Amino acid sequence: MPLVEIRGLEKTYEHEGRALPVLRGIDLDIEHGDVMAVVGASGAGKSTLLHCIGTLDLPTKGVIKIDGRDATALGSAKLAELRNAAIGFVFQFHHLLPEFTALENVLMPGLIGGKRRKDLEPRATSLLGDVGLGHRVRHRPGELSGGEQQRVALARALMLEPKLLLADEPTGNLDSATSEAIHELFFKVNKERGTTIVVVTHNPAFADRMPRTVRMKDGRVDSDVRR
Repeated sequence: MPLVEIRGLEKTYEHEGRALPVLRGIDLDIEHGDVMAVVGASGAGKSTLLHCIGTLDLPTKGVIKIDGRDATALGSAKLAELRNAAIGFVFQFHHLLPEFTALENVLMPGLIGGKRRKDLEPRATSLLGDVGLGHRVRHRPGELSGGEQQRVALARALMLEPKLLLADEPTGNLDSATSEAIHELFFKVNKERGTTIVVVTHNPAFADRMPRTVRMKDGRVDSDVRR
């Protein structure tokens, strides 16, 4: 059974009384352990697809099953439970809380989930070490570079050991050398943890390194290539 199963996915927005279709009937399976890039021109529907997979946005029509559960049939509480348990997010903008340290930012998903800080700190500290920030655990986001902030965001996304990691342009604001380092971290996470990874990217070099690339055009899957 695929980790993510998508059938007949459509998403239409209403704007000033007009229907604006963004996703136009997508069928897609994402297997356990996949490392997949989603590419395409601006407006092709890449980020909308990612947000629907991540349950941050609900489709207009269609079904999304995540780890065997129909996410499109769940109420808000059960949907939040599924999201917190199974999905990690990394965005172009880090969305770190500026008043908290790197360690506290990484702890946040567990604290929101009702777990005790003392039980979470060893894992959070270990994750920061894994992303090369073992020496920066007490620093706040304003004291970190853009690349370091994105590493904190990646560690935070992995805090609850999600099966699925979704990333939307995770290196869009970083220089080429820093971007390459972040790319390597994604491959490392997949290799060492078996985490399934889906990345929306405009970086062709990064996409070309992915074992799988899905190209979108006009709200549909235009091609799906495995290497």
